[in-house]
Amino acid sequence: MSILAWIVLGIVAGFIASKLINKSGSGLVMDLVLGVVGAVVGGWLFNQFGSAGVTGFNLYSLFVAVVGAAVVLLIYHLVFRRGRV
Repeated sequence: MSILAWIVLGIVAGFIASKLINKSGSGLVMDLVLGVVGAVVGGWLFNQFGSAGVTGFNLYSLFVAVVGAAVVLLIYHLVFRRGRV
């Protein structure tokens, strides 16, 4: 995938995950960063469990990225927000 596709997928995944986790979002830049990191983490997690990671710009990859972004957001909130989720 190109870097632009990763960024777009990261923005969308970060936005969706932030709405699922804390309902208010974390801001565009934080959603982008956590979404892209979440896409990488989601791909790694899915590979560890024997599934394909991010395969391109499709719904499955968006799902993987959202799961990864949700994991990253939960960890972020537990570490930097002192346990408030």
